[in-house]
Amino acid sequence: MDGIIGRKLGMTSIFDDMGNNIACTIIEASPNVVTQVKNEDSDGYAALQIGYGDRTEKRLSKAMIGHFKKSGASPKRKLVEFRDSTIDKNAGDTIAIDEIFAEGDKVNAIGVSKGKGFQGVVKRHGFHGVGDATHGQHNRLRAPGSIGAGSTPSKVVKGMRMAGRTGGERVKTKNLKVVKVFAEKNLLLIKGAVPGHKGSFIIIEK
Repeated sequence: MDGIIGRKLGMTSIFDDMGNNIACTIIEASPNVVTQVKNEDSDGYAALQIGYGDRTEKRLSKAMIGHFKKSGASPKRKLVEFRDSTIDKNAGDTIAIDEIFAEGDKVNAIGVSKGKGFQGVVKRHGFHGVGDATHGQHNRLRAPGSIGAGSTPSKVVKGMRMAGRTGGERVKTKNLKVVKVFAEKNLLLIKGAVPGHKGSFIIIEK
């Protein structure tokens, strides 16, 4: 599996040949740097570790500083491994977006979803509420309703969908289409929405 690390810049829209308006997410992916090449003999599996985003040395441990110096790469903010990569690269080499992606490719986008804080069941799970404000239902429009039986089992069953903390989780959105590749600007246009807020790290895998 091959991929890159990028940063979500926001959303825009473009028109296709038929005049349809397509909503797209803009991913900025300046050339990723190979920080380590793993193989079966030394690590037990084959993988390509790549880094993205510069970082100052004073914010790294001595172990990580040595790790980056060994590869000849400057300190990076984000490191990701891609197992069984088909890209033939050595430590210190860079990977550009047009080396992996082309217009029309199907990709997966991985990111941390926006944190929503503590939310009720309507926003968190899509409940409809009671749905009727008449017949005495003055404050039940967004209520969860019944959450369990009485005497048996005399408890709330684990996994019950209730109010709670929402968002802030690792999310993978599959089979997104690459609409445009602007190699000279290090930009990818991906059809549809990608998890995460503006400026967050996004992993795009093919």
